[in-house]
Amino acid sequence: MTTNKQDDSKVNSGQFKTDRLMSLDALRGFDMLWIMGGNRIIIALADLTGLAFFTWAAKHMHHAVWDGFRFYDMIFPLFLFIAGVSMPYSFAKRKAKGETMKKIYRHVFQRMITLVIFGIIYNQFLQFDWGNIRYASVLGRIGLAWFFAALIVLNSNPKWWYAWFGGILLFYWAILMLIPVPGFGAGNLTMEGSLVGYIDRLLLPGRLYKEVHDPEGILGTIPAVATALMGALTGNFLRISDQQIKRLYKGLLIGAAGIVSLGIGWLWGLIFPINKNLWTSSYVLYAGGLSLILLSLFYLIIDVWGWKKWAFFFVVIGLNSITIYMLQAGIINFRSSTMFFFGGLIKSFSENWQPLITALGYTTICWIFLYILYRKKIFLKV
Repeated sequence: MTTNKQDDSKVNSGQFKTDRLMSLDALRGFDMLWIMGGNRIIIALADLTGLAFFTWAAKHMHHAVWDGFRFYDMIFPLFLFIAGVSMPYSFAKRKAKGETMKKIYRHVFQRMITLVIFGIIYNQFLQFDWGNIRYASVLGRIGLAWFFAALIVLNSNPKWWYAWFGGILLFYWAILMLIPVPGFGAGNLTMEGSLVGYIDRLLLPGRLYKEVHDPEGILGTIPAVATALMGALTGNFLRISDQQIKRLYKGLLIGAAGIVSLGIGWLWGLIFPINKNLWTSSYVLYAGGLSLILLSLFYLIIDVWGWKKWAFFFVVIGLNSITIYMLQAGIINFRSSTMFFFGGLIKSFSENWQPLITALGYTTICWIFLYILYRKKIFLKV
C-alpha cells in the first residue's frame, strides 16, 4: 500500500474541500429520529387509522426476523455510513490544523475505545451482573468498524479503498459459504448454523443477545468495515472542489451510485441473502445503496438548492446523536418525563388516540432536551 498523499498536499489547495455539510447532520438526525419515538408514531398512526400506507409503514418499524430487509434495518448501517462520510472531512481538518499523524492515530484509537466502553455501559454494565453482561453492542461495532476503516483511509490511496471495499465483501462471502461449522457444515446461514454464530459462541465472552448468536458479534464486524468505507468513499467524492464537479452533479451521481448499489445488493441477495443479523455482503450493498440515495436527496435539497429551514429539526438531533442514544438507555427516563408534562393531555383523549399523543409527546420531550443542549452549545463528541 502507498501512503495517501492527497490529505497532506491538497487539503488547502482548492481541489478538496473541508466544509461541514449541513445535510450530513440533518441526515444523522433523521436516522436517529426513528429510535427517538418516530417508530412509535408510525405504529400508533397505523393502529389509529387502519390506512394501508401506515399499516405497511408500521411493519417496517421492526427489524426483519432473519433474512429480508425492513426500513428499521436501515438505521444502524446508515449511521455507520454517515460516520464514514465524515471521516475524510475530519482527517483533512485535523491535518489542516497541523496535527501530526501520531496525534490523529491517537484520536482514532481513543474514539474506538470510547465507543466500545459506551456500548458496554449501554448494555447495563453498571448493574454489575457479571454473568449476564453483554460485551457486543451497536456502539462497539460502530467504534471497531470505523477504527479499521480509518486505518485503511489513513494508510492508502483512495484507489485502494475500492479494492478494500470489494475485497472485504468477497472475503466475507467466501468464509461464510466455504468454512464448515461443526454439526452444520459449510454455507449454513441459519442463526444456529452460521459461521458467525459459531464464532460468537466460541470466542465472544459474556451473554449473547440471542443466546446462540449476537447481531453485533465478532465476525459481522468485518463487513461493517465495508459499510464505513462506502461512507468514506462518498465523503472523499463530496470533498472534490465544486470547480471540478458541480454540487448538483455530485448529488445526482451519488444518487445514481445508490441505485446501482441497491440493484447489485438485491441481485447478490438471491444467492447470499440480505440479512442484518449476519451483516451479509448483499446487506452492505443494499443498505448502502439506500444510504447513498438518502444522502443524495438531503445533499441536493439542503446543500445544493439551499432549502435549509425545514432541516433544523433534524440537525438538532444529529448534532447530539450519541447523547440521545445513551440517555435513552435509562440515564434519563424520558417516558416518565412525557407523562409528567403531557399526562393530563394524553388522558383527555380517547384510548385509541392515547398511543399517538404519547409517542408525539415522547419525541417532543427528547427534542426539546436536545434543543436546550444545542442552544447551550453542548455537544457530546467522541
